Amino acid sequence: MIIWINGAFGSGKTNAAYELNRRIENSYVYDPEEIGYFIRDNIPKELKLNDFQDFPIWRDFNYQMLEYMSKHYNGIIIVPMTMTSDLYYNEILERLRQRGANIKHFTLMADKETLVKRLRKRGEGKNSWAAKQIDRCINSLDNPTFKEHIDTNKMTVYEVVDYIGKSCEVDLLPDNRNLTRKKLDKFKIWLRHMRLLK
Repeated sequence: MIIWINGAFGSGKTNAAYELNRRIENSYVYDPEEIGYFIRDNIPKELKLNDFQDFPIWRDFNYQMLEYMSKHYNGIIIVPMTMTSDLYYNEILERLRQRGANIKHFTLMADKETLVKRLRKRGEGKNSWAAKQIDRCINSLDNPTFKEHIDTNKMTVYEVVDYIGKSCEVDLLPDNRNLTRKKLDKFKIWLRHMRLLK
């Protein structure tokens, strides 16, 4: 099974993915952005694009990786990635479905004010690249192509994880951490992904 967690920047995709990973015994978080960083860092500046998703090689590589893992990994693959293009969605997710992959797709929805607040908490202001994408993401992700939509405005990441687990009929390990430990783990996830702010 591949659980794809979609959503605007600041919707909580990465936190939800790593919390799911913590609570699903046999699971792995695959981050397609890593391939984007590789392309960005290993291509002449004249060939660079504003969004690495616009590189056909990015889409094809991620499709190939996910197809390979879905066939050879006996566990659940969790993919936190914003995907707002119907075409790109079809090139990766629909193509995987056609090849027999069990895809569960969720889009974490939130209003602009909530997203701006969440971005601010992770150190990104209203002029950051992520904040400038909010309107585009909200409008695009409302499309039925990107169902199942989860309204996260009043949900914690832990409630989102419980919802996804139930929807996928996946047994989640109990979460016995205290509040301090949860905050520390969340901070570690943020630290691991700090380069997104550069």
